[in-house]
Amino acid sequence: MSLFGRSRSGPVIREQKAEMNWDTEDPFIFASHHSDDYPSGNRQQAPPLEEIKRRQLGNDFTKELGYRMYRGKVAPGFPLHPHWGYETVTICTEGYIDHFDSLGNQGRFGYGDMQWITAGGMYAHDEMYPLAFADRKNPHSVTQIMINLPLRMKKGPAEVSDVWAEDIPTAEGEGWKAWIYAGAMFGKTAEVPNKGSWAADPSHHVRIVRFSAEPGASFSLEPIGSGTGRSIYCEKPVTVAGKSYIRETRLKLRPDTECTVENGSEKNEIWLLEGDPIGEKQRSWGPVVLGTDAEVREANNEIRRKMLSEWPWDYVNKTQPVATDRFIRYADGTEKRPKQKDPRELPPARPFTEEDIAREREIDAKQKKKERFADRWNEDD
Repeated sequence: MSLFGRSRSGPVIREQKAEMNWDTEDPFIFASHHSDDYPSGNRQQAPPLEEIKRRQLGNDFTKELGYRMYRGKVAPGFPLHPHWGYETVTICTEGYIDHFDSLGNQGRFGYGDMQWITAGGMYAHDEMYPLAFADRKNPHSVTQIMINLPLRMKKGPAEVSDVWAEDIPTAEGEGWKAWIYAGAMFGKTAEVPNKGSWAADPSHHVRIVRFSAEPGASFSLEPIGSGTGRSIYCEKPVTVAGKSYIRETRLKLRPDTECTVENGSEKNEIWLLEGDPIGEKQRSWGPVVLGTDAEVREANNEIRRKMLSEWPWDYVNKTQPVATDRFIRYADGTEKRPKQKDPRELPPARPFTEEDIAREREIDAKQKKKERFADRWNEDD
């Protein structure tokens, strides 16, 4: 590679690190990959108190004992936070994500499911990672991809859709398998669930594909239009155009050049992100992406004024009860569940003891509803 990781010839334009957070190209604005080896959970579906009490809870992004708490103070994950002006595609390949939002929707998804949120206007939710299993460890893997929206689409109510693992198109070759979340590839087409999505229009050429590759496997990417951005993200080492690249690498590729990706000696996960750029001048700060600095400031002020007071749930780090299967329930009462059963047998819910009930009452008496993050601790079962 030449100066600043750029190449003047061959299919690879740029090489970059791709650890937890990934650089992206328009129309994508951000991507992250979280992989954590959580322990068995207690009654609150949280790690043992003695493992987390010394962490910087609320801002724990350091992997200790194999996992992070992120913004979580009880269960790991991301308590109440806003989105405004973009889309969020969340694919949870292992473990669960519990979800509650400002529209009154709620659910649990995981083990290959995808959630697609198109939030042109103000939207808020919590995303917690419940340690659902008390009798075993709770490994967790989630990839989150954010797609920008053109200014004309930054309005109106949010669209929220879950796509179950059984409904995601797949393709297979010698030593590899691909899951197609958006776009068409290998003769399979994934329908984008939200009509207001930038990716819903095939002319925008958005593709999101995950590959699982065995050692030595290879697959080819056919040439596409020269105006479309193309990047791959490799968890383990790969070889492209005769050059080897180390683990946790992003490769920006020339879209109009055929490219063969050869996996190394380890089983690998490789992501492909493609799409036509929106190409608009926009401004962003924090959770807001809009057209001007003034619009961004006003949107952040509105979030501060309204997000907490309009939150319809009792806690901002809310999780589903123990032993909950996957589902999504919309504010109007409509409910959807996958046809296939959860891949692991959930433990039965343990009834509260009198001691549990007394402790819950004591905690609730000290906490003002909706005013601050729930700060509840519970000893291991």
